[in-house]
Amino acid sequence: MGLTVLGLSGALSHDPSAALYVDGKLIAAVEEERFVRDKHAKNRMPYESAKFCLEQAGITPADVDVVCIPFAPISLFGSKARWHYAKRYWYAPDRSLDALLTGNRRFKRYRKKILWCLEQLGFDAKKVRLEPVEHHLAHASSAYHCSGFSEKTAILGIDGKGEYATTFFGWGENGKIHKIKEFYDPDSLGGLYGAITEYLGFEMLDGEFKVMGMAPYGDAAKYDFSRLAKFENGELIINTDYANVIGFRRYKEKGKGYYFSPKLIEWLGPKREGDIADDPYIHYAAAMQALFEKLALEMIDYYLGDILKETGRLAFAGGCALNVKLNQRIIARPDVKELFVQPASGDAGTAVGAAAFISVKNGVPIEKMEHVYLGPSYSNEDIIAACARHPNKPQWQKIDDVPQEIAKVLVEGNPVAWFQGRMEFGPRALGGRSIIGCPSVDGVADRINEQIKFRERWRPFCPSMLDTVAPQMLSVDHPSPFMTFTFDVKEGWAERVPEVVHEDGTARAQVLKRDYNPRYYDLMKELEAMTGNGVVLNTSLNRRGEPMVCSPTDALNMFYGSDLQFLIMEDILVVKNKADAR
Repeated sequence: MGLTVLGLSGALSHDPSAALYVDGKLIAAVEEERFVRDKHAKNRMPYESAKFCLEQAGITPADVDVVCIPFAPISLFGSKARWHYAKRYWYAPDRSLDALLTGNRRFKRYRKKILWCLEQLGFDAKKVRLEPVEHHLAHASSAYHCSGFSEKTAILGIDGKGEYATTFFGWGENGKIHKIKEFYDPDSLGGLYGAITEYLGFEMLDGEFKVMGMAPYGDAAKYDFSRLAKFENGELIINTDYANVIGFRRYKEKGKGYYFSPKLIEWLGPKREGDIADDPYIHYAAAMQALFEKLALEMIDYYLGDILKETGRLAFAGGCALNVKLNQRIIARPDVKELFVQPASGDAGTAVGAAAFISVKNGVPIEKMEHVYLGPSYSNEDIIAACARHPNKPQWQKIDDVPQEIAKVLVEGNPVAWFQGRMEFGPRALGGRSIIGCPSVDGVADRINEQIKFRERWRPFCPSMLDTVAPQMLSVDHPSPFMTFTFDVKEGWAERVPEVVHEDGTARAQVLKRDYNPRYYDLMKELEAMTGNGVVLNTSLNRRGEPMVCSPTDALNMFYGSDLQFLIMEDILVVKNKADAR
């Protein structure tokens, strides 16, 4: 008997998304932001994403057996979560009492909104089988069930917070997930990192990557951040005098409340403004990253150390699983043979996790996640039609050998907008919707930063590389299909591909097997033949503050809103006249 499961995340939070499993196969997974062109699509419904999933599978709402959401009611007496929240937030009695008296109000609102969204999609709200999955269980499932690990596996989930939980420790065996321990709000490592992200002048839930990119420029030893959090006797305690604050403890500026307090400002000085990474803020970023790594590793030791010694396998999800520097430290542990980080580890990935969990619960195991090319694709005809409609009247030509022709353009020093196949799921461009450059061409990264991405100069660019090149260039041999790890770069390679090696001598690498993206692989083969390096500089196809492009029209809009000169969409090459450039 077949089983079709639709997972929907979002509605009351950020990063709404949809994912569809049919008989254990992930047919489609996509974020709402890509369709509605609103980064993180906060408080929106996963309407367009769910619609796409159904269309991709060629099914109607009546064909869906179960709809699931990564948000569940939390019992007052069956869990410590709501009591913990109320006790730790005693200084905000309205929130404390709310947690105890009406602690599932948010879930009820979430469920109601999802049912409304399903009705708009053509579901019969009276007949739909809607199953809630606890938020952190959805994260855990997205890591463990998608990992393909058959043996016993340690499971870790760290994010800001779900319903109340912030951190999950457990293990999986024979498809079943066992919970060992959870931490609850406000004791959240992700929340602390987010609060410092705000203090450093970035958006929480968006700027954490920037803090991580800034950290290598600073000296963590210059400032002692240990007062912000400690891990003792198996419990994480965040100092809510400084961070993870609510209510009157918040620092407020221009009518906006932040997740840190005026006490933090008294200690560290004014909140950072602008785009320059300077002293002392680079040192604060380094100190926060160092504290984050230290506490996370201590927690892993305490709760998962025995399982790791036994199995060597760890599956990790939650927003903090996208901290690639932590992941490098985890891989370096002698008790870790392999780490699987679910590529859409943030809340968008909980749609996959909830659907995977319900599929397995109903006796249908799911396939290993081998790639993330799970979004829409477009034909040459679609692309030509988009060019015809576009106000800039792009001149286009069809080319025969895309990898060879584009490799020549790259070697001449030009960045190229690369739009091929199905769009990626998750925050990383992996050769579906990318801006690419030749990493041995001096200054190409700065050029992309200044003229195209309009983003901070100190943010690193990443390499995509052939699977044959990775053992030569990277210090550790570990699978890295999704750009979720950094690696130390071997001697000599920083000189060969300087544009993709960060300040600290590391690279956040995508190691590609040809099976999953043959055209991107063949482009790197051409580059290898021309330059000796089977490596390409890769960053997401978008401008600062915008979601990654989805459709040919999005790509053309982005192209004409930047100084890019070359755009390749499938076999269709658009070259800008110099006079057209901004």
